[in-house]
Amino acid sequence: MRSFEGRFSRRIEFMQYYGQISDVFKMSRKMNLERVVRAMTGRERILAVLGGQQADHLPSMPITMMFAADVLGVKYGQYARDYRILVDAQVKTAETFGFDYVSTISDPAREAADYGANVQWYEDQPPAIIEEEALFANKADLVGYKASDALSGGRREDRVRGVELLRERVGDELFVEGWVEGPCAEGADLRGISRLMLDFSDDPEFVHALFEFNVESAIQFAAVQIKAGADIIGVGDAAASLVGPRIYKEFVWPWEKRLVDAIHAMGGKVRLHICGNTRRIVDGMGTLGCEMVDIDFPVPMEEARAKTGPGQTLAGNLNPVKDVRDGTPETIVRALETLQQNAGPQWIVAAGCEIVRDTPHENVRAMVQFAQMHATEGITR
Repeated sequence: MRSFEGRFSRRIEFMQYYGQISDVFKMSRKMNLERVVRAMTGRERILAVLGGQQADHLPSMPITMMFAADVLGVKYGQYARDYRILVDAQVKTAETFGFDYVSTISDPAREAADYGANVQWYEDQPPAIIEEEALFANKADLVGYKASDALSGGRREDRVRGVELLRERVGDELFVEGWVEGPCAEGADLRGISRLMLDFSDDPEFVHALFEFNVESAIQFAAVQIKAGADIIGVGDAAASLVGPRIYKEFVWPWEKRLVDAIHAMGGKVRLHICGNTRRIVDGMGTLGCEMVDIDFPVPMEEARAKTGPGQTLAGNLNPVKDVRDGTPETIVRALETLQQNAGPQWIVAAGCEIVRDTPHENVRAMVQFAQMHATEGITR
């Protein structure tokens, strides 16, 4: 047994991350009864906010990958390759800081690696796709290409097993997140980002064919994650932040919408995550029907709220470096107070993107403690 300073200010004992996390969080919620009549589970809390209902306090859903690997004390290459290590790291991070969720996000190369793309592996960094050797550098190679099944023993199956194990370990106490790549991000992975940007003007028909391949494969991947127990599917579409509103509307939005609608039809929920400056496309992001839209730090939160409307749940958008890593608990609280004011009730505490690996632990705790001390209002949808 170890002690940790977790969801509440007092110190409690918790079981090793190999144990049953549901018992840990039940103990934490029982202690929390001193503050509220009934403390929600993390899963209940997130579902309430996504549904426009009042929760006992704000949910906290910071993205952690390399940070989580460091909390567990493992190299990131191990974290990305072995779902059992990823699960241990996510569970221990959730226990240590009091997050309301756990996630299987790790890197954008899972799907591409299974399709046959060449991937460069590193001992303690995320794997990277070798753009010069992109799978569809020759556009003709896409014709008739069939993606392997998501449960064919590759990196996608590793993520599915991670979802299964996370659900087993956290029970109904925490929200479980799966992940797929969006059409534009996966297009950049499979074609090469520079080639794809030229294709938008040079060969629109090919772009639509590529995005169709990406989305249909992502739908199948999302389906097995939902079946495995994922509450929500994160859709990472970072490359979409590089295009303007015309290209987004013509090429990206329709295929994102196809993916979102398919996930909904399977009973899943969607978290849209587009890194970078999305000021020119955020209004379109708000019309996809996603339960949750992440806003990265280059986008003013008040602008994102105005463009997506009052009913869209937003998450973010502290600067992961300037605000979270290089800040102090006091400056983080002040920044979150401003964000809450600008975001309104449909808001989840998070940074704009991943918590970077050398972030002081007290700064992450400050984010969670802010969430725990602020109730949500809920809205009428």
